[in-house]
Amino acid sequence: MKVLLIGSGGREHALAWKLAQSPLMEAFYAAPGNPGIGEHATLVPISADDQEEILAFCRGHDIDFVVVGPEAPLVAGLADKLRAEGFAVFGPSAAAAQLEGSKGFTKDLCARYDIPTGAYQRFNNAPKAKAYIRAQGAPIVIKADGLAAGKGVTVAMTVDEALAAVDDCFEGAFGEAGAEVVVEAFLDGEEASFFCLSDGKSLLALATAQDHKRVGDGDTGPNTGGMGAYSPAPVMTPELVERTMREIIEPTMRGMAEMGMPFSGVFFAGLMITAKGPELIEYNVRFGDPECQVLMMRLKSDLLPLLHAAATGRLHEVSAEWRDEAALTVVMASKGYPGSYAKNTPIGTIPEAAGDAKVFHAGTGLRDGKLVATGGRVLNVTALGRDVAEAKDRAYGLVDRISWDNGFCRRDIGWRAIGRDKT
Repeated sequence: MKVLLIGSGGREHALAWKLAQSPLMEAFYAAPGNPGIGEHATLVPISADDQEEILAFCRGHDIDFVVVGPEAPLVAGLADKLRAEGFAVFGPSAAAAQLEGSKGFTKDLCARYDIPTGAYQRFNNAPKAKAYIRAQGAPIVIKADGLAAGKGVTVAMTVDEALAAVDDCFEGAFGEAGAEVVVEAFLDGEEASFFCLSDGKSLLALATAQDHKRVGDGDTGPNTGGMGAYSPAPVMTPELVERTMREIIEPTMRGMAEMGMPFSGVFFAGLMITAKGPELIEYNVRFGDPECQVLMMRLKSDLLPLLHAAATGRLHEVSAEWRDEAALTVVMASKGYPGSYAKNTPIGTIPEAAGDAKVFHAGTGLRDGKLVATGGRVLNVTALGRDVAEAKDRAYGLVDRISWDNGFCRRDIGWRAIGRDKT
């Protein structure tokens, strides 16, 4: 099979690493990729947003299958364009990608199909949003409706913080994503991530994970795209997984089909495990980043036929096998992230990969043949272990062997799961 992977982040490196192991792989390309992805695939200098160039490449190289990593090209309709030309694509249509592209769309879907989630209201102007917030009180959650690279959500513990978050959205802090705001009830509980493949008619549950959104140890500081993750999530018992499938994922798949936008790809459900059970915080329509890194570490099965089955309506024909071990990833970021940070800082030594450990590249590039940091989140240091504590020790052991003066990381990834194991 000739495969093209779209994207250039840590998630895409993890997908590339796993896809490249498939005996079905005949030729493997990535656009635009990064130096780490270049270890597994031929890099193609085409932007993930350049639909015409991607289509031309697929035609010129007889591509059999396209795997789209990031959300923005999906929301922009890349999968539709490629499917219209006869290419098999892993990733939803633009209509179905509204599940991530519009927070309001997802909340309306939940209301229509009785999917458990927090109460909410949608607003297109600040005065009405602020009046609603004052009436509801805090804590309360403010979300920019559109794509904001994981940074458009404020969990406001005071009314003043919530009002300021509304101003941020409507005054352009998140660009067009903040043109509409969703204000929703604060859900109290423990967060978890759940991943499930869909071909529009069938589902294949994958695995659970938990990530660490805040930049600082002890879950302090501003939200980021994610500073680390581990899998499986201990809070997600078999009973809660079954309830999540029955109460959240299955009604979503049926509802999307009923609305004329069948969902093909991966459901990434952000959940809050409350006293009532699992409730949906939000959907993403692609693998998580950095959750994908720990999922790929734990997946025993060949990834390529799983994704291809989801893309071609044959998901009922495949199954997935998982390692019993835990996996944990630590994100190394540029100092200053998620605020401003220096770019093109040199990265020295990166340890060689072992069978149970791997350093995935996220925001990296080459300058004069040398590795540099080009983004905020730069490296994902990932390891397996018998439990989360052992995976954590192995991952941080690797972190300490990386030489990058401008890098930093949290030192407490996995703390919640490790604390649970000790009780």
